[in-house]
Parts: sequence; structure tokens; C-alpha cells
Amino acid sequence: MECVIKNTFFMFMTVISVLVFVNGGNRVEAQVHHVVGQDPGWEVATNIASWASGRNFFVGDFLWFSYSNSLDKDYVVEVKSKEEFESCDVSNPIKMYTNGLDQISLQEEGIRYFASANPDKCKKGLKLPVQIKSKSTADFQSSSSFDNVLAKEPTSPSSSTKICGSILMIIGAIIIYQMGI
Repeated sequence: MECVIKNTFFMFMTVISVLVFVNGGNRVEAQVHHVVGQDPGWEVATNIASWASGRNFFVGDFLWFSYSNSLDKDYVVEVKSKEEFESCDVSNPIKMYTNGLDQISLQEEGIRYFASANPDKCKKGLKLPVQIKSKSTADFQSSSSFDNVLAKEPTSPSSSTKICGSILMIIGAIIIYQMGI
């Protein structure tokens, strides 16, 4: 019975090692649902610029706009240029969102400009530029910032040493399994 437990354990460790080695340690990125303005939502009283600062938007994420779709044009428009966005020229939007709860999928990298359909409210800050980054950009930035932290730490074994260690562990586990230990 003890031999079966050892064999099962070593096979489990071998499979895990192979999966980690083959996958390269990649992680699965989840979609993020950004509720614009959080609890108050899309309102002049909400500091949209403050809400957006420090946030990262990636391809595959979603924006959620929650607002009152009343007569004073609280709804959201998307404008095509930075100039229209900065001047709050909402007269020729790319798209209008008028449901009161709109989900917008961020499908490609680049910048998109959202503003209140009411120019006065837009001028009071009810607007949002969204810089959408690719997932690979996020991985590169996180790995380069991680490398910067590592550079300040004492040196560690090279990645080739780690790969050789992983391979040796796999080979050792297979040998032990085959020997029936």
C-alpha cells in the first residue's frame, strides 16, 4: 500500500511539473467589469477623473455606465476625437448610450472618449477617456516591473538553472516511478 501511495505521489508531482514547465507559468487573465463612478455612477457629483486615475483598462474588459436617463440628457455618448472630447463637442457622437445601464465591451487597444450628452455636464467633468491596453502589454509591464524589483535584490540562480532543476526533478520522478520505489 505504501508503494502505491509513493507511486501516486511521484506521478502527481511529475504531471504538475510538466504542466508548469510546458505552460511557462502563464496565468489566466480575467475580464474586469469597471462600474464607472462606482456607487454614485455617472453623475456630475461623481469625480470621474479621480475614479479613473490609477485604473488600467485592458482588451476584454467591460465598462458599465449607470445613470438616470432623464430629460436633461444624463446619458453617455462616445466621441471620435480628443478635440471633441476636450471641448465637449457632443453634437456628432459615434454612439449614444441611453438605457440608464449600459455595458460597453472594450474589444481593441487604443483610446476611446466617453462624455455626457449634456455639454454643460461634460464641461463640469462628466467625461471619461479610456486608454485600452492589450493583455500582452500588461504582461510585459508586470514582468518588467518585476524584473526591476529583482535587479535590486541579491542575485538568484539563472533561469537556465531553474529549468535544469525542473527537468532533473521530472527525470528523477520518472526513474523513481519506474523502479517502483
